[in-house]
Amino acid sequence: MANGVWHTEYGIEINLTKPDLGVDGYPGLLQEIMTSVSDRNPQLLECLAHHQGKECASEAGGKSPWMFIRRARVGGRFPLVAAHLPITHKATPAESAQHKATKERIVETASRYGLDAEAEVSTANRRSVSDALVTGPTGVRIGWEIQYHHISPSSVHRRSVNAVQHDITPLWVAKDRTTSLIDRAPWARVDDMPWKDITDGKEMVIRGGYRYLQVWKCVPSSDRHCPLSEGAGHCGGIHAEWFLPALCQPEKRPVQIEDLVLSSATGESVPVYVPNRGSGRAGRHMWVPSGDCELWRELVGEKVPLPVAPEQEEDDQITFAEQEINRTCRAGEEGWFVSDARPIRDLGQPTGGVTLPRMPVQRSVKPTLITSVERAAASAALGCPPWELGLCAGCGQLMRRHGRYAAMYCAACRSELNGR
Repeated sequence: MANGVWHTEYGIEINLTKPDLGVDGYPGLLQEIMTSVSDRNPQLLECLAHHQGKECASEAGGKSPWMFIRRARVGGRFPLVAAHLPITHKATPAESAQHKATKERIVETASRYGLDAEAEVSTANRRSVSDALVTGPTGVRIGWEIQYHHISPSSVHRRSVNAVQHDITPLWVAKDRTTSLIDRAPWARVDDMPWKDITDGKEMVIRGGYRYLQVWKCVPSSDRHCPLSEGAGHCGGIHAEWFLPALCQPEKRPVQIEDLVLSSATGESVPVYVPNRGSGRAGRHMWVPSGDCELWRELVGEKVPLPVAPEQEEDDQITFAEQEINRTCRAGEEGWFVSDARPIRDLGQPTGGVTLPRMPVQRSVKPTLITSVERAAASAALGCPPWELGLCAGCGQLMRRHGRYAAMYCAACRSELNGR
């Protein structure tokens, strides 16, 4: 990897370790040099050694003297580094067979359900191709992208935005928990399976990327811990968080790839983007039941889910060390700006979340003053329809006051009264 390149069109030397790239008067230069090679002149950036007529180890090895820029990950820092083209990953025979088998299974599943499905469909501007395009009965179009090898975050972002602009909802399929496409766009992770098992119809469970909304009241009797407390405390509020099927209470049935093919096309499952607690930028993409999505929007006041996350998240901001350029060709050398192992992005932990504060104790509060958000949250947390809600005669908290299993006092007040 190199820390400098030659810009062939501007005739300038670029220092990747400096915030201004070592040059003045070129606004937008950083964005330009980090543009995907498929969207720019592949000979835009040149190895400095090659430009100066010195030995280029890459060219001597039968490869290209032209370069591309990426963010590396070194000891918690994110420097820009340059590497020699070609950058296109050549899939192994096993990867190619897996890719083809998954694509064919998605198309065959959609066709079996009576949905329109095609393989290898280009967008109108031909800037991206969906491995499988499934169209639902109402015209919803899902562009399946099977990505079983590494892809840069910028490529995922660019292709996803292009799909959305052409009324296609992208759905990326991965098999690796560390792949950078996770949470860059709507995604789903499956097991690393032999192509023969995929073709033979062996169960393909969605291991990551599909979640259910769980709403609960944070009281001592709750089976869940308070997400706002490091200990075993309870805040008395109502929490809403997104969980994998196996971590739901009660546990939900695993989602198969066939389930997602159908439900995504019919609108029964939809993509949402949920910011992490305390951060408006970093967050999680996920597929969720449409009913859970509607409840979530009502709880957080969000009218439409965000289709694509920010291209650059807070945890991977570029680091500039401000060093001198090394003009020696570094192609083929190991241990020089080698990236750390990619972190696991699919952790499977509860994510997102919102907490509604405990309602104030006011015995004179009228039910008509309860907000729709409070009513929706309490209904989900208590497992009863909204019309069965009412105020506890003791503390004024929302509880199940009407219908079957109704009571005048909440559990906490009943416990206090019985103890007197």
